[in-house]
Parts: sequence; C-alpha cells; structure tokens
Amino acid sequence: MERDEARRRAQRTVNYRIGFYIHLAVYVVVNVLLVAINLMCSPQYLWFFWPLCGWGIGIFFHALGVFVFRSGLAVKERMVERETEKLMSGKK
Repeated sequence: MERDEARRRAQRTVNYRIGFYIHLAVYVVVNVLLVAINLMCSPQYLWFFWPLCGWGIGIFFHALGVFVFRSGLAVKERMVERETEKLMSGKK
C-alpha cells in the first residue's frame, strides 16, 4: 500500500510540474506574439511590457508553489481528500 501511495503522490507532483511547464510555454509563445504585434503596429509605445510583467508575476508565484513551497501541494491533496469524503458520505 505504501508503494501505491508514493506512486500516487509522485504522479501528482509530476502533474503539477507539467502544468507549470505548460503555463510557462504558453506565456513565452503569447508574449513573443505580443512583442511582435507591438513592434509592427505601434513601435513608438512599447505596451507589451505590461502584460509581460503582469503575467510574469503569475508565473513566478506558480513556480514558487510548484518548486519551493511543496507543502502547499500536500494541503491541496488533503482538501481534495476531505471533499471526496464529504461527497461519498452524502454531506454537503
């Protein structure tokens, strides 16, 4: 049973990391497009900087949550388990 639990937790950790890498890839692709649009349409005002920074803050906190504060993942797992137990027992 311990091996199954360890594998389940490892799978969740990998899923969180994959989620972060997908988020990062979308961030890079979208922001490259925004830079290109900005430089083609209105190079006199560099507005791409604002979404780049705003979304970058989100990426930073996503990275902290996945790679630094791993205990937050355990909290999420416990919350999911409690909600599952509530649903299984019929409580609201």
